[in-house]
Amino acid sequence: MSKTRRSVLAISIFMISTLLISACTQSLSSAPVATPTLLPTGLFVSPVASVENPMAMIEEFAKQTAAAQTATASGGTPQAVTTEVVTTPDPNITSVPATVDSNVTPTNNNVGVTTAMPAVTSAPGVRPTTYTLQKGEFPYCIARRFNVDPDQLLSLSGLTAADANSLVTGTVLTIPQSGSFPGNRALTSHPASHTVSSADETVYSVACKYGDVTPDAIASANNISASAKLTVGQVLQIP
Repeated sequence: MSKTRRSVLAISIFMISTLLISACTQSLSSAPVATPTLLPTGLFVSPVASVENPMAMIEEFAKQTAAAQTATASGGTPQAVTTEVVTTPDPNITSVPATVDSNVTPTNNNVGVTTAMPAVTSAPGVRPTTYTLQKGEFPYCIARRFNVDPDQLLSLSGLTAADANSLVTGTVLTIPQSGSFPGNRALTSHPASHTVSSADETVYSVACKYGDVTPDAIASANNISASAKLTVGQVLQIP
C-alpha cells in the first residue's frame, strides 16, 4: 500500500473515531416543548398516535384502507355507518291463523236457540187511560180487572148498560182513574190450572172468567204470548 493511501486511511479512521467519541460524550438536549397536534379525522388516519409502535400504525392503516376500498367499490363515500336491522314482512309468507283449542267449550250456550219470551205486562194495579177490547172480553170484566166502577167506565166511554153485552172486539173503553169495583173482583175462584174446553177460548176470555187476573199474567205464567191461539185440552196455569 502506498504512503498516500495509508495517510488517507489514517485520516478517515481518526475522523470516525472523533465522531464516535463526540456522540458518546455529548449531553442530551432538552426535550422540545410539547405542541398540541390536531389529529385529522379522515378515514386513513388513526385517532390514536402510534409513532412509538410502527407495526400498530401499519396494521391500523391497512384496516382503514380496506374499508375505504370497500366503500369506493360500492359507489359511496367512505363514512361511519350505523347499522339498523329492519324486519320486512315477506309477501310470499302467508300468515298462520290462530289455533283454535278444540277443548274449549263456548260459554254462550244460547247461540242459535230461540227462547219464547213472556209478554210484557203492566205493573199490577196500574190503570191505563184507555183499553181496547179483545176477543172474549166485555166491559164488566175490564172493570173487575182494573178495579174501577163499571157504571163510571161505561159513562166515560159513552155507553149504556144495554150496550155492555153487544160490544165488539176493538171497542175502545175509557178507564176511570178513581173509584173501585163494588164487590168481589174475583168472578171465579182461582184453581191451580184451567183446561181449555172450546176453540173459541182465548187468553183474554180466560182472564175474564176469573175477573181479577190480567191476560198478561196468565201468558207469563205459561210462557206464551197473550195473543197465542189456544187448543182444546190445553192446560193453563192460573196465577
